[in-house]
Amino acid sequence: MSLEKPHPRTKRPSIEHEEERAWVSFYKRVGNDLALATEVLAQLDSDPDMKRSHLALYLCCKESLRMHKATQVRNKRIGQFVRWFCGGLFTQLFVQWPNAWRRSLSRGGDIVAECLPETGRDAGKEPAMAKARQLTQEPTFATAQADFRQQRTVAPAEPAAATAQAGDSAPSPAARKAA
Repeated sequence: MSLEKPHPRTKRPSIEHEEERAWVSFYKRVGNDLALATEVLAQLDSDPDMKRSHLALYLCCKESLRMHKATQVRNKRIGQFVRWFCGGLFTQLFVQWPNAWRRSLSRGGDIVAECLPETGRDAGKEPAMAKARQLTQEPTFATAQADFRQQRTVAPAEPAAATAQAGDSAPSPAARKAA
């Protein structure tokens, strides 16, 4: 044949129509499908002419990726809050509050027991109280108690006398130096 360039083969109208339908479907789906948005973005980045001709699709893909990233960050923050709240609530409900109730009840029980009035039967149950009453009624206890009271009244006068006697018997500082 001739050395002339072969005529470029024209695309069939049905193929062009299908291509257009595919690009239109990408526009519709790219906002919801992250994997599709990533693939279309990679394809458009690799071919500058295609990126120029489908700039709106390129921007939709970028927006879809940005929105997905913002959603992930938001979900992460919400998850951290829920974990913190539930962990704190669990600790409060099942660890700290029962311990506080147990401590309150154990301390409060002692206070309540001390506030209750004694009855005649309770006083007889304590053996030390019964023995103390028995000892105070014995005559030897009365004489011992009287002797103790007498010693207690005389005792403050004796220490002063004892210090005076100790001062008389102790050598003076001058005598100590001479010795």
